[in-house]
Amino acid sequence: MSDSSCGCGHSKNLQESTPEVLTLTTTPTNAENTTGETAESPVMVGTLLVKAAAETKGLYRDYEGQRYWLCCPGCRPKFDAHPVQHAHAG
Repeated sequence: MSDSSCGCGHSKNLQESTPEVLTLTTTPTNAENTTGETAESPVMVGTLLVKAAAETKGLYRDYEGQRYWLCCPGCRPKFDAHPVQHAHAG
């Protein structure tokens, strides 16, 4: 039996959904040229991820002109519930 954890405590079997993005009036300046770059998840601090892979899966949020990349689908509702807390975690 294989481990279904993604390393951050969320199950990989979470239902995938259409990417949800907070509404912005402009594209964040840190959202461009993300190929190969890594970021730390603002929800699961200490969890590194590849920005381009997270974007492909819709695992990001735009908040106050900045883009934040998430490690798994379970982090989306946590970020949405407390964006200020997670945006300033790093």
